[in-house]
Amino acid sequence: MKRIITALLLLAVAHTAHAQQSEEQLSALPADASAVDTALVVEDEQHGGEGTLTPNEARKQRGFSTDDCFVPKGQWIFGGTASYSTHVNMAVGVRFGYGRSMLSIDNAALNIGDGDTGVSMNVDYFHQVKHNYTGTIFWRPYIPLGHSNRFAIFAEVQLNVSGGQSKIVAEDGVIDGMQNYRGTYAENLGASLALQPGIVAFVTNNTALELSIGVFGIGYERTRQLRNNFEEGTISSTNMNFKVNLLSVGFGVSFYL
Repeated sequence: MKRIITALLLLAVAHTAHAQQSEEQLSALPADASAVDTALVVEDEQHGGEGTLTPNEARKQRGFSTDDCFVPKGQWIFGGTASYSTHVNMAVGVRFGYGRSMLSIDNAALNIGDGDTGVSMNVDYFHQVKHNYTGTIFWRPYIPLGHSNRFAIFAEVQLNVSGGQSKIVAEDGVIDGMQNYRGTYAENLGASLALQPGIVAFVTNNTALELSIGVFGIGYERTRQLRNNFEEGTISSTNMNFKVNLLSVGFGVSFYL
């Protein structure tokens, strides 16, 4: 019995000494190196023990790096953007206009130069009545000047639709000793897009004076004419303006209710 107990004690002492020696060897290694070695050994065991992997090879196997191209050549990319914004100091509205003009000339002459080199024009009878109407949708943002809220500049974008009719009666020469007249009826329809900046000044809390000038415009107009209820013709025109248009200077009074 004493021999068995002595053998068991010797085995316990030997096992304890071996465990202490293993702990001392592990503690002698750096913490990072032991962790990396352990991870690499595990990776090596999982792959059949083909050899120790370098950190970059282990990182590549985990999927952190790859040699494949992220977006291969030849692919199409489609996308879109949606946005929403709000604005202050702006106005949106509609505007309607109507105009009527009448021109009556019974006798007029224009002479330029003398003799054979001169130019002479005579009009004995010409009468025209014209009606025009316009509808406008506009958007106008305001930029106040200072902190008094009395002066501001604006840039008005306009979408205009216009139409009208005109009647013309004029002399058309003498036929068989009698004065001949021609009558022309015309209808026109057009649309335009314009940019008209300006300045506004409030003279009272609800009344303001405005001054504006056109700097951009593109439009289309089509006119159909009928002469003497027999001859018919059509005229189409397109116009563009990319500079300050002195003929479109506007001055008006606005009421803010």
